[in-house]
Amino acid sequence: MKPRVVIVGGGFGGLACARALDGEPVDVLLIDGHNYHLFTPLLYQVATALLNPSDIVYPFRTIFRRSPNVRFRQAFVTGVDMQARVVRTRDEERIPYDYLVLASGSTNNYYGHPELSRFTIGMKTIPEALRLRNHVLSCLELAAREGSIEEKRHWLTFVVVGGGPTGVEYSGALNELLKIVLGRDFPELSPSLARIVLVEGSERLLHFFSPELGAYAKRILTARGIEVHTGTVLEKAAESSVTLSTGEVITARTVVWSAGVRPTEPTADAHLPRSRSKRLEVDEHLRVKGVEGVYAIGDLASVRQDGGELPMLSPPAMQGGRYAARAILTVVRGRSVEDLRPFRYVDKGVMATIGRNAAVAQTGPLKISGFLGWLTWLVVHIYYLIGFRNRLAVLASWAWNYIRKDRSIRIIARSEADPLTEEMETGRGTPPRAAPGAGG
Repeated sequence: MKPRVVIVGGGFGGLACARALDGEPVDVLLIDGHNYHLFTPLLYQVATALLNPSDIVYPFRTIFRRSPNVRFRQAFVTGVDMQARVVRTRDEERIPYDYLVLASGSTNNYYGHPELSRFTIGMKTIPEALRLRNHVLSCLELAAREGSIEEKRHWLTFVVVGGGPTGVEYSGALNELLKIVLGRDFPELSPSLARIVLVEGSERLLHFFSPELGAYAKRILTARGIEVHTGTVLEKAAESSVTLSTGEVITARTVVWSAGVRPTEPTADAHLPRSRSKRLEVDEHLRVKGVEGVYAIGDLASVRQDGGELPMLSPPAMQGGRYAARAILTVVRGRSVEDLRPFRYVDKGVMATIGRNAAVAQTGPLKISGFLGWLTWLVVHIYYLIGFRNRLAVLASWAWNYIRKDRSIRIIARSEADPLTEEMETGRGTPPRAAPGAGG
């Protein structure tokens, strides 16, 4: 009987691990709360009406439809019994494993202020991105009804918290959206009424980039009319206003949260060693310290390298996923995992787009900005999208927007609740059952 590998989480790391194990002498079960892989770097384009959700997701079952040994299960993991080697799900299913790869990713981090989640909108999931798109478009419609210029300004003021790639990219894309529709689709609304405020707690934007590229991003955003506040944090948020650490109070109906993430912990085990960032501590082979046969990768794993902790980005997750697969196969084939070289992340660079014809990219000492950086960003993101249809759809949408300066997906759409979908999302109503084999 083949050893069973259970992978919790189908993000970049979990998917890379499952692909590396495809066709190998193990049974693999990939578990995720959603039935699709999400290309998170383009979520902000869903939120700004440039792309459809279907353009940046791909079903797990389609990815592995020809796989002889990789199977998928849609479920939410609530705990792991590491003594019995069993994964527990929300619907009381117990899934045994021989090897476990924890790749559950991350969620929004409010840094000890959970009340901020009531008045801010995140951008980590498809539902959040769709909510943000609906919210912004609704703000435009409500502003068009107002007779008072001051009230129009309130609806058209948008505060973005966090000056990392997500915050910078969303601010630039939102600015482009408003330029397209204000005064054209909304003749009642002058473009001068819109205000976008980007708030960053550190002294510069794009912390993982060089200071020169961070300064370039700030210069481009400012030139395009976006207010950039560095060295400033959001202290309070209410339904119609925010208070900054400078004491400034901004009347706004929209606050977008992109100020950081924290690991999503699926084990419910308080005894596992964790770093100061609450990530699981792993050894040089990505094994969770003190546990047999359990690996952690991506945002969940605290991987120390060159005196620091690897960032919560997709490239370290993908490299970690492939390494965990090699480590498991090494043991399955009768060798010791110590025979492998310790995991070491090879930094291939980071990039972020600021808007039309402007982006930044950095790999080692090489720094690219402006139009060339923008073209590099386009090519890399098209390459890493899964599925030919998705690549073609995204490229067509980008070309249409670039040539016509138009975003046609400006619809306010909500879905009615469906009992079966609710059951899948919550795990309620499903009777307990024994878990079939990964190949079943």
